[in-house]
Amino acid sequence: MIYWFTGQPAAGKTTLAKKLHTAIPGSFHIDGDDLRELTTNKDYSIKGRVENVTTAQKIAHYLHKKGRTVIVSLIAPYIDQREDFKTLIGEKNICEFYVYTTEPRERDHFKAEAYIAPKKDFIAINTTIDTPEASYNLIEHIVFGL
Repeated sequence: MIYWFTGQPAAGKTTLAKKLHTAIPGSFHIDGDDLRELTTNKDYSIKGRVENVTTAQKIAHYLHKKGRTVIVSLIAPYIDQREDFKTLIGEKNICEFYVYTTEPRERDHFKAEAYIAPKKDFIAINTTIDTPEASYNLIEHIVFGL
């Protein structure tokens, strides 16, 4: 299974993904910031963002085919790229979490202006009011049936 956390910067994607990664032994976590540190792509233009998401998708697809649970926390601003990936791996193999907040939270520098929120088959997590723990309770319910 692939659990994909998408949304604007500083909404809580990485925090929630790390909690899930801790709860699923043997899972593999791909984070956008970590990915940029490992690659030469420091470009935040449309081209750079597409390349970064494509790299994450290739790694996630490879690990998923090897039987690993993959957790991705990445802005992934372009809905067509996310939808194409869902089609490639099969919608039953991915759970998309749209993490958002109405608070600014350090977004000014890296805000993805062209971000398009999911339109179908996703779980919305509003971190404006809920703490990471409260938001994670929703994830536990969905992932583990708790």
